[in-house]
Amino acid sequence: MNNGVNLLNQLVVSADCQPPALPGPRLINLSLRIVWRPAANFAKQGRFLEYWKTFPMSPDALNSLFSLCIGFALAGALASGYQALVRRPAGFGLLQDGVAPKTFAAVPFLVFAAPFIIMRNTLRGARIERRRVEFVMMATVLAGFWSLMSGTFFVMTLRAAGLLA
Repeated sequence: MNNGVNLLNQLVVSADCQPPALPGPRLINLSLRIVWRPAANFAKQGRFLEYWKTFPMSPDALNSLFSLCIGFALAGALASGYQALVRRPAGFGLLQDGVAPKTFAAVPFLVFAAPFIIMRNTLRGARIERRRVEFVMMATVLAGFWSLMSGTFFVMTLRAAGLLA
């Protein structure tokens, strides 16, 4: 107890505010240290915002991206709805029934569902039949352009109807 009181007196009386020397050697285990990871690059911290300031997206490019996404979403929704109703996947075989009202009704459906069907068949063919990368890339570009055109038509129809500003 007396040793603790002397230590406290040294602390209070010390004019240079240095901590008192402790008896014995100071041993530090260097393997017990905390390694802090760097701060995450969040969107509001600045570095991400600087990227968007240097490479702005034009309104036309944003509109095209929106049309592309809408086209793929519409194609996926139509093909999935068809598969839920008929219990078989949609395909271009719908056009092989000859001259019939059912074949003519399938044409507008396939115009909008084709990007999904092309991508589904391409990805299945790449996995099962080991198709070359060039053919997969070509089919992806074709489905993308088709989706862009069908999405553009759908967005223009929504704007003409007054449902989209």
